[in-house]
Amino acid sequence: MSSSTTIRAFGSLLVRFSNGVSLKPSNTLSHKSYLSRKLSSLAGHSASGKWVSFEYGVPGRKISTFTPLCMGRRSCKIAGRKTAQDAKKTKLYARFGKEVVSAVKKGGPSPVSNTALAALFEKAKELDIPRDIIDRNIKRASEKDQEAYIEKFYEVYGYGGAGMVVQVLTDKVNRSVARVREVVRDYGGKMADSGSMMFKFKRARVLNIKSKDADKDQLLAIALDSGADDVIEPSSDEDDAEEDSESYYKIVSSMENYTAILTRLKEEGITFETDNGFELVPLTPVEVDDEAMDLNKEMMAKLLELDDVDAVYTDQK
Repeated sequence: MSSSTTIRAFGSLLVRFSNGVSLKPSNTLSHKSYLSRKLSSLAGHSASGKWVSFEYGVPGRKISTFTPLCMGRRSCKIAGRKTAQDAKKTKLYARFGKEVVSAVKKGGPSPVSNTALAALFEKAKELDIPRDIIDRNIKRASEKDQEAYIEKFYEVYGYGGAGMVVQVLTDKVNRSVARVREVVRDYGGKMADSGSMMFKFKRARVLNIKSKDADKDQLLAIALDSGADDVIEPSSDEDDAEEDSESYYKIVSSMENYTAILTRLKEEGITFETDNGFELVPLTPVEVDDEAMDLNKEMMAKLLELDDVDAVYTDQK
């Protein structure tokens, strides 16, 4: 072999190495084709329930997904709970911001002269809401096109005889009711007349305590001494049994006894999470089958994705 031929062959090898290609062209092409076919067959639902797609590129040979894959069942559960906690906090901040806007619209931006706004400052401390949320929404209330928010409750027939109440705080009532109706229709529910479901619930204050932070007897003693209405134990769902740190006791209280229970929990050094002012608690929970429960949960999750919706309550167990 001549020296020039040798140099050309060596240069070709360098080019092939720089492009990340195998020294066996035929095998590389067949492998790429096979991998592409395999990847296309893998397109489907990820562990989080969302569609994923894959890309294959020769340089670096990367496989990318549009949604993160959970590495095992435990990882998926933790990721799902983290997402739920973040969504809950986002909803809390959004609702609180709307309450600030409404208070400022009615009584002005000064908490000295506006008692409703002053009460929201105290509520922010209780719920651990950042001060900038208040300041930002006080400023937003002064914008010319910003309307006051109105609270609405929409009642829904779910699956298996369960009922739902959708809590909305909106500056556009027609928009909110149209979007709620659309989700309910698309997910197989039915809008109910006013009063059809609300009588099944009572308005109460609710404190959430992680099961790892206190035992049942301790909470029952505190509830009894402080005048609480009920202590609801964590769900016995098998899927949730693994994560004791993520299961909660709920202490249900009237508005009058709420402060006394807060004080007792603080004295006992028990960490708790407050509600956003109140919750609707079912008077008589309804037991439904697994299929109805899953369908109701799916509908509730979709309703909570709506910006105007602050909470969805159900009487299903």
